[in-house]
Amino acid sequence: MEKEKLAKLLRIDEKKNEAAQIEKQMESSDFWADREKATKLSQHFGDLKNLIERFEKAQDTADLEDLEREALYNDEHDDKGAILSIHAGAGGTEAQDWAQMLLRMYLRYGERKDYKVDILGQSMGEEVGVKSVTLKIEGYHAYGNLKGEAGVHRLVRISPFDADKARHTSFALVEVIPELEEISDVEIPEKDLKLDVFHASGHGGQSVNTTNSAVRITHLPTKTVVSVQNERSQVQNKEMAMKILKMKLKKIQLDQQKLHERELKGERVSAEWGNQIRSYVLQPYQQVKDHRTDFESPNPSEVLDGNIDSFIESYLRSLLKEE
Repeated sequence: MEKEKLAKLLRIDEKKNEAAQIEKQMESSDFWADREKATKLSQHFGDLKNLIERFEKAQDTADLEDLEREALYNDEHDDKGAILSIHAGAGGTEAQDWAQMLLRMYLRYGERKDYKVDILGQSMGEEVGVKSVTLKIEGYHAYGNLKGEAGVHRLVRISPFDADKARHTSFALVEVIPELEEISDVEIPEKDLKLDVFHASGHGGQSVNTTNSAVRITHLPTKTVVSVQNERSQVQNKEMAMKILKMKLKKIQLDQQKLHERELKGERVSAEWGNQIRSYVLQPYQQVKDHRTDFESPNPSEVLDGNIDSFIESYLRSLLKEE
């Protein structure tokens, strides 16, 4: 790939401007007043400088090929953290157990990538598994890697809960949004919100309280629901839930904008947002298949243990081809 084209895909000029802005912030005397935010910015600044230096020093084909994988992360929010939610589909125990298996897959993936993963909230299944769970995942290209996991995941197996050993199909929905620091252009009227306070359930993190501190916020116009339970107080849980709600509503805005742009270009747009993106078959044969890219693996146990890099890269490369 030519260096000029690679510069455009990598958004080198934008990254230079962003790095300059962060460097200016770092020179401020109150930069470390918010230590958590300052640490994130410092790490992001280091990642930006590293990529810019690698690009500027790239001389031969091997150097440019090494940078081509970075070009897979050319969307605006790819370098952000991710908020990933898993929702069990209809089917009770079967679907809730499948949601638990996906939760383990993403936790193991986080370990493999050395990401920081926190469980913000979860609703446990009546017997096993989880009804829903939300993770905050921080690390290099966390959102860029995980954005392609959004969609319906399908499991086919002989049920361990069925005495007749019948084959069952289960579904779970995965949602992924970028972790945005400040969202000033999303206004939410108080009348559009329903706030519920409840007892934290399950292993929601190290700070789950035994009091009614867990918070659930429902955005009535869009029926968007956010639950948070791992902060130290009800106030902190509400603040985090509102932050995630704004992120979700912003993501809805961005998706609608992209949909409109595609329609203006005359591209065919499917209205079936819930189409399954990946099937995991454990019986009668062993296979995991991504239906968007046709990428396959004959080893479901390895995939469910968090080894999903090949699926992620295949999906990102398919996006690059569309441009």
